[in-house]
Amino acid sequence: MIRVRVPATSANLGAGFDCYGLALSLFNEVEVTLAEQTTLIIEGEGADSLPRDEGNLVLRALHWYFDAIGQSVPGLHIRTRNVIPVARGLGGSSAAIVSGLVAGNALAGDLLSPSDLLDMAVAIEGHPDNVAPALLGGIVVGVMNGGRLVTDSLPVPPGLRTVIFVPDFQMSTEEARAILPKQVSRADVVYNLSRTALFAAAMVSGNLGLLKEAMRDRLHQPYRTSMFPAMPHIIEAAVDAGALGACLSGAGSCILALVSHNDNAIAQAMQSEAQRHGVGGKSIMLDICHRGAHLY
Repeated sequence: MIRVRVPATSANLGAGFDCYGLALSLFNEVEVTLAEQTTLIIEGEGADSLPRDEGNLVLRALHWYFDAIGQSVPGLHIRTRNVIPVARGLGGSSAAIVSGLVAGNALAGDLLSPSDLLDMAVAIEGHPDNVAPALLGGIVVGVMNGGRLVTDSLPVPPGLRTVIFVPDFQMSTEEARAILPKQVSRADVVYNLSRTALFAAAMVSGNLGLLKEAMRDRLHQPYRTSMFPAMPHIIEAAVDAGALGACLSGAGSCILALVSHNDNAIAQAMQSEAQRHGVGGKSIMLDICHRGAHLY
């Protein structure tokens, strides 16, 4: 039996659209056993909604892997235990893709390197900001050079943690991307570029006071507010309660706050502000996960 554990992830971190991501201490688990025919059992999050056919991302990633190494896919019994909320911006899709690739690689005898698996995951997912931290852990920056991913990790300052507000409603990644404009102003590009650099500087120097400014954004969050009008108010409430910075997590609907103190007060402030705007949900507190996908 092959057992894989993959962390949740949060992409963008404000200004770092489609390049920054971090891994979180919340894990989906997948068990894969050779069998006469392929079966799939889904437990936990998405058990009533996720596909159990070739549309399932774990299965799709397994097929992608075996196609890449020129082998036919064996019969497999697959069991997934999902804790990561579905369609909330916490990388559930990336976790499924990465778990399938890591499981396939283990079944085949580790024929491909982690770099190969990353390139394959990006090819399936379409962008690196969730799959890179899901595979590598920590805080990761990834850029595309042709069809290959160039990536490196940022240091995580001691004591840096997260508080995440998880709304009751889902947001479609496809819709959240479709709502973005095809062109943006030079001023907005410069605004985000400078803050993306400032975020990296804050991680390297440990000057966490820079994060409030470094996590501001003009390229995606303002446009996605139409899908989640309470979002900027919850972000503001988190910062007012002592968060170092806050942002939409990925394409939403979760909101991520980076914190080093006052975790409970920040969690309560985010939840209370959401309720004030008629949005149900809960706040959770998670450490940054320094270990990516792994066998266990």
